[in-house]
Amino acid sequence: MKSMEIEGVHGPVTQLVMGSDYFHPDNIERVSQILDSYLAIGGNTIDTAHIYVGGNSEKAIGMWMEERKNRDDVYILTKGAHHNASGPRVNPQAIYEELMVSLERLRTDFVDMYALHRDDPAVEVGPIIEALNHHVESGRIHSFGASNWTHQRLQEANDYAKSHGLRGFSFNSPNLSLAKAIEPYWKDCVSADAQTLAWHTQTQMPLLSWSSQARGFFTGRFTPEDRSNADLVRVFYNDANWERYRRAESMAKEKGVSTIEIALAYVLNQPFPTCAIIGPQNEKEMHSCRTGAEIELTQEEVRWLDLGE
Repeated sequence: MKSMEIEGVHGPVTQLVMGSDYFHPDNIERVSQILDSYLAIGGNTIDTAHIYVGGNSEKAIGMWMEERKNRDDVYILTKGAHHNASGPRVNPQAIYEELMVSLERLRTDFVDMYALHRDDPAVEVGPIIEALNHHVESGRIHSFGASNWTHQRLQEANDYAKSHGLRGFSFNSPNLSLAKAIEPYWKDCVSADAQTLAWHTQTQMPLLSWSSQARGFFTGRFTPEDRSNADLVRVFYNDANWERYRRAESMAKEKGVSTIEIALAYVLNQPFPTCAIIGPQNEKEMHSCRTGAEIELTQEEVRWLDLGE
């Protein structure tokens, strides 16, 4: 499987990153099967978060790593500083508290990648960058990035880091998919728009996309007339996205693959380093993801899929 370098991570990160937002110790046998299958197709990076399944996602991953004795064979990306009922928690104290809890759940003393799950534009970037650098120096995290930050805030943070001799964000994790979000799937979430893609092309900062396959929009289970999935309708149903679907379907027939595999290939063939966070729940879906990751698209094909000429 293709991979890429992320500053601070001690080895190449595979383009397919295994998502875990349904993992739980109560279904550890299924979790283990999925993770074993993911490693079998060549993957090496698992995405989780302090808030996933009330913390049980991290617990299940920790149990699996301890059982398999394979902590050194996988990279862990966890996220923290998500808002709670009281409001934003993007501050040094919240980052410290949640990171320490995450490490305990994961049964490890470090994570390879750590991302801020949300942003709080009211907080200056300086103290955040300084706090994250402290955790790097302590060995608790090897690399850090952001999820659901705008590229303008990322640039501001990295400018601060550079001017103060500190490490900046090494990766960005917004939504990027062939289907473009009409509105955020969840409140305060960020999807990569044309300006964000241009910024990534210029900076070559790695992008790790969540909902990389648009929540199943390209599976063939949905049509413009089928409005049974309210969230999918709200976020992805418009004429432009259905035209993207038709183009992906047409290209899939030409290449002898599935429409959703073309949609995944779109994410992984950008003019800058990308990973796709995936959520296969069985062997068939896992192997479909591997097929999608193996498809090579030209930049002309990428632009055509996204309604370019």
